[in-house]
Amino acid sequence: QVQLVESGGGLVQAGGSLRLSCTAIGRTFSSYGIAMGWFRQAPGKEREFVAAINWSGINTYYADSMKGRFTISRENAKKTVTLEMNSLKPEDTAVYYCAARDGITKRTMDEYDYWGQGTQVTVSS
Repeated sequence: QVQLVESGGGLVQAGGSLRLSCTAIGRTFSSYGIAMGWFRQAPGKEREFVAAINWSGINTYYADSMKGRFTISRENAKKTVTLEMNSLKPEDTAVYYCAARDGITKRTMDEYDYWGQGTQVTVSS
């Protein structure tokens, strides 16, 4: 089992930055084959893919609207995956969720086995 705990959300003005962190508790985080992802869900909308990273950290993937603004990274020794968010827009307002899965990276939430509780990000205009 893997428990995921997110932190770093908050209120920021448009154009600002936030850094989200997700710490894994339980199963060895650095085990080969555990991919990590970030998803978000805005009020009244479906949860959507934000970014994902493979177990080694070498391969990263982003939703088109996040490319160039968001950066996902991981430190297996610290059991942490980070989402650096820059040039934030009001439409980035959502609850952001960290997720993990055994296997290769995926963009579909149904493919992920473990989820954090979410952290609120609010971007004011």
